[in-house]
Amino acid sequence: MNFYFSAAQVLDRLEAKQGSIKGLIGTLPEKDRKRTSALVIETLKYKPVLTEVMNEAKLMKEERKKLTSTSLALVLVHDLLLSGGIQAGDGPIKQAILRHKTRLHGEFQKLKIRRGVKSNEELAQVGDARAAQIPRYVRVNTCLWTTQEATAYFVSKGFTLSEHGFCQDPHISNLLQFHPRISFQEEPAYKDGRLILQDKASCFPAVVLDPPAKHDAQVIDATSAPGNKTSHLSALMQGKGTLFAFERDKKRFSTLKMMLSKAKCKNVRPINADFLKVDPIEYSQVTHILLDPSCSGSGIVNRLDHLLESEQEDGEDRLNKLASFQVMMIKHAMKFPNVQRIVYSTCSIHAIEDEHVVREILKSDEALSGNFVLAPAEEVLPQWSRRGLADEMDDPRHASSLVRCSPGEDGTNGFFVSCFIKSRKESQKRKAGEPDSEDVSMQGPRKKKKKKMKLC
Repeated sequence: MNFYFSAAQVLDRLEAKQGSIKGLIGTLPEKDRKRTSALVIETLKYKPVLTEVMNEAKLMKEERKKLTSTSLALVLVHDLLLSGGIQAGDGPIKQAILRHKTRLHGEFQKLKIRRGVKSNEELAQVGDARAAQIPRYVRVNTCLWTTQEATAYFVSKGFTLSEHGFCQDPHISNLLQFHPRISFQEEPAYKDGRLILQDKASCFPAVVLDPPAKHDAQVIDATSAPGNKTSHLSALMQGKGTLFAFERDKKRFSTLKMMLSKAKCKNVRPINADFLKVDPIEYSQVTHILLDPSCSGSGIVNRLDHLLESEQEDGEDRLNKLASFQVMMIKHAMKFPNVQRIVYSTCSIHAIEDEHVVREILKSDEALSGNFVLAPAEEVLPQWSRRGLADEMDDPRHASSLVRCSPGEDGTNGFFVSCFIKSRKESQKRKAGEPDSEDVSMQGPRKKKKKKMKLC
């Protein structure tokens, strides 16, 4: 029954909104993960149906002394009705379900008749059709081998290097594209960490941050679990310097450590702490910070969370709370004494979490006093054509510095990336006491004198 208890615990945590399906599944022991995750996902697909059948059969009411967990009852009834039977030894909980076997099957058949379906599959919740248009992306973990070696490896396994077989992504180096239906779960190179399954848009933040590959480099990934972006940063840093990876949730932190160990990320220092509670002075040498905080996830069309009824719509209150948290994260990042570059990203399509957050930050005391501005477009994936929403910015010109991905149109999930940099020009002006007006150029002799003073 342990297998069923684990699945029920995941369902309970999802009900309490303590994480995403993928994130919570990632916290399961690896030896049980595949089986348990399959049961969780299949139960969620049929949850409305199973709940209706259980209510009609009065299962929870009749067995309230034995069945104290609705989630546990759901996974057991799922296997009874849809998977050939409950795979567990006899016990009081299993017997409580089996006492109602005939009634449960009867109510299940009545429901199928009412809905006019002939197969069980027709009762399952259907995902977003746009997911079928997104290629299967595989990032080559350059901590362990090269893209050339990975390409040769796949060719040797019978894959054709072409648009109909697999190809290298035109925007992200070390990223390979495969047909959407290809699975890599049993692929040896995935199991040993040489390959990392990561959506293309999810690779953008690390590339835009462009962390230095130097022995004295110090970089922060503020919200690291499950670790895909962290491992990407480590690879871009060529294993040099120190990458501080923060994760406040203990279970997700455990998942992060397993991921980093599997990917052989030797320069990462995982820290089980809340980034917002970190003293910036203690990390005074950090120059680059990646922020990918909690968001609505509204852009992820191939996510499993479409199975959660509560995730179907994002209420304005929830989005406002998320945006406030996101603003808080960026402002805190700007307090680090030597930070030069901050990337803020979300997997949301809502302007309230994207452009609105950026425009609020640009007006904030933290940005103004720290001389932070948006990085120019040529530093933020210039080859990517879809940019920010100009109508949602105070200054429409700022939209060109923002990156957006549209699900169903760009071959990715929905995503948003922005990059704040410390303006050296503004910083030098303030230190030298120069005015900010455009008339500075007319003050020739005075300008030269200040240059001379700065050189001293």
